[in-house]
Amino acid sequence: MSKAPGSRRQFILQTASAVGVTALGSSLAACGESATPPAEFKYGVASGDPLADRVILWTHARIPADDRAVWLDWQVASDSSFATVVRSGRASASAATGYTVKVDADGLTAGSSYWFRFIDDAGVVSPVGTTRTLPAAGVATVKFAVFSCTLYAEGYFNAYKSAAASDAQYAVHLGDYIYEYGAAATQFGNTDAVKLGRVTSPAHDIVSLSDYRTRYALYRSDPDLQALHARMPWITVWDDHEFANNAWVGGAENHNSSTQGDWNARKAAAAQAYHEWLPIRTPDASNLLKIYRSFDFGSLLTLHMVDTRIEGRDRQYDSFGDADGGLARYVAGLTPNASGVTPDSTRKMMSSTQQAWLTSGISASKGAWQFLGNQDIMGKMWFPASVLQAQASGSAAAVQAAIGAYLTAKATRAAAGVAALTPTQSALLNPGTNPTLPYNLDAWDGYPSQREAVLQAVRSQGKRLVALSGDSHNAWFNNLTTLAGQKVGVEFAGSSVTSPGFESAGLGGLASSLDGSVLVPQLGNAAIGNGLGLVDDLNYADTIRRGYLLMTVTATEVKGEYVFVSTVKSTTYTASVGRTITVAASNGAVTYA
Repeated sequence: MSKAPGSRRQFILQTASAVGVTALGSSLAACGESATPPAEFKYGVASGDPLADRVILWTHARIPADDRAVWLDWQVASDSSFATVVRSGRASASAATGYTVKVDADGLTAGSSYWFRFIDDAGVVSPVGTTRTLPAAGVATVKFAVFSCTLYAEGYFNAYKSAAASDAQYAVHLGDYIYEYGAAATQFGNTDAVKLGRVTSPAHDIVSLSDYRTRYALYRSDPDLQALHARMPWITVWDDHEFANNAWVGGAENHNSSTQGDWNARKAAAAQAYHEWLPIRTPDASNLLKIYRSFDFGSLLTLHMVDTRIEGRDRQYDSFGDADGGLARYVAGLTPNASGVTPDSTRKMMSSTQQAWLTSGISASKGAWQFLGNQDIMGKMWFPASVLQAQASGSAAAVQAAIGAYLTAKATRAAAGVAALTPTQSALLNPGTNPTLPYNLDAWDGYPSQREAVLQAVRSQGKRLVALSGDSHNAWFNNLTTLAGQKVGVEFAGSSVTSPGFESAGLGGLASSLDGSVLVPQLGNAAIGNGLGLVDDLNYADTIRRGYLLMTVTATEVKGEYVFVSTVKSTTYTASVGRTITVAASNGAVTYA
């Protein structure tokens, strides 16, 4: 236990926990100690990065209009009344950490639930949180909720509220916990901000440490976010908006060095604020940019949280990932030279060091499943060139005709075989005459050689791979396949908490064409999950609704429930499961309900 002012008070708290804390503070002051002004716990409590024997506890405490450090006693109990305090200690919230405090509460029992709280020297008690350690080897089931892309100004955090009422044991956040944009009505997501009472602060794009701290405070003032943090431990990783849109190692699309200063300085400020405000373990204070790490959920699964954004990413192709002039470079990058080397092979989403850590960690894991907590869509979201060319023409009728022709060809082949195809249809389905190409080069599609290396490593190890992905604002379920089409695993990509997706661009109705479900009237349930849409590896899509993923893992199967909320524009909403997808451990078979 650390030495700190108030150790006598801590001793009394531990040995006389039945005494009311407010009365205790008064009695100590009466014994001659100077009164301590009460602190405020405006942003609740949180826990995170659970291990089998420990968990990070978090809070923010500050005395109003006072810059002095706030000393806190923290307690972990096995009961809600704190009659049995199993771990306790002393910590301080100071200006150096923006008045946040994190403690690593160790000596806990695997797979156990606990209550925790903080108490200041005036006797003010924080809200009480519940947390849980990771399970021991014999665990039969693990359930966790998965989130991404939470834009405050766009709407209410109903997905968080729904998850807090679920039976999830853990929360996994895959990035874009905050957004960096200012409050101008023309900026992304601000259309309804004034009407909803969710105007972002500060009013400008956040750049400095003070800016980032203020933005986190705004998000953490949300009652639904506070409630979910207090309900279960979180495991988090950042994406780009915790820094700036479409970030990479050396810059970002939304960073202008002439007006916003040095990118490395902004990146350092953003990382510091992230470590201050998120309940993440910080093992190396000298390198806050290294956050990739793994979590063993007993013998069921290992969750590998990777950083494909800040730690080692090369700059995206043209226009920071939009599939425009970069496509020519993309194709050339995958075309081997005379020596058989692909020019793209040196481009990285993560450093070679992180890649080696990931593949060796998957190899060493004894978990029945290997989960990848990953920011960006990993599956091959490749569209037929005929559709992309029609889209480039700007004609909606041409796009619809191209989509219809391609899907009809697929339906014909599925129903009657290759012999039933017309020459035109055969050409549409021939990758030599109608190749498929990616639309988003900011995702793993923009770094295909490194994706191939990771998938081939997993394939050679014979591991069961499940990628969890965010960033896209829409819901997807993909096969993960090599460039040669060999299936290595699956990908559950959840919708955003609030950030608008395809529907905001008038593409909300595209989902059934993307995943092939539009063919159900012709083919029945055979159209579900068989790659009959525009994207071969895509088996489910929702391009309209906001929500989260609820994952249930056993030794025999992984079940993902796509939970959607009816609206983010009102605090009155309903939640429903749009699709349940189950993957069997025995043979990788997938069922849809």
